[in-house]
Amino acid sequence: MRLDKFLVDCGVGSRTEVKQLLKQKKIAVNGKKETAGKLQIDPGKDRVTFMGEDLVHETFVYYLLNKPAGVISATEDDHHQTVLDLLDETARHKEVFPVGRLDIDTHGLLLLTNNGKLAHAMLSPKKHVSKIYRAQVAGIMDEADVARFEAGIALKDFTTLPARLQILEVNEANASSYVEIEIAEGKFHQVKRMVAACGKEVADLERISMGPLTLDPSLKLGEWRRLQPSELASLEVFGVPL
Repeated sequence: MRLDKFLVDCGVGSRTEVKQLLKQKKIAVNGKKETAGKLQIDPGKDRVTFMGEDLVHETFVYYLLNKPAGVISATEDDHHQTVLDLLDETARHKEVFPVGRLDIDTHGLLLLTNNGKLAHAMLSPKKHVSKIYRAQVAGIMDEADVARFEAGIALKDFTTLPARLQILEVNEANASSYVEIEIAEGKFHQVKRMVAACGKEVADLERISMGPLTLDPSLKLGEWRRLQPSELASLEVFGVPL
């Protein structure tokens, strides 16, 4: 692998920034300062340092994003800001993509990675990966709705798997509800359609978990961070190389 590609992969900087760092002799390979980006190295054997700090090459990267409304779950779009626009240069260089999607007006947890096998495993209908949402609903949801969710709701094109509806708050004065919904599938507009089938309307929707991952409360809308080691370990349940 070329040294400059290795450095970009490690998040040291963009291609242009890496070129400058090499010129400034801030990069060393096996203890020797290097200025040539085209130098071929072995990431598994050669020791590369940036200002004395060891660098470790990453094949896969994982980003936990608190997606805001108004941003689309795509890697590029001619008309809207995408989730990839919110991330860093390393994410773009590594060609990460969202695992699944959230509607443009839905906010909350979104995982982005370049690990295609993990994404496939998490999205596989056979896995029934749990997704939990919090929804502000126009209308009063009641125990009859809880029972309908539990039984599976017949929509126009399919019948949903049994789902969990928990009523967290009811505001009689403005005829609204705040609920938590857990589903084991994720078809187009599914949560909104299930609520609509009960005669109510979702006014605001937030995803708070997907599989073993939960939304970090310290992340403000539009903020992201890399997965922590414990979170990464929790993904081992999907049985793919991480």
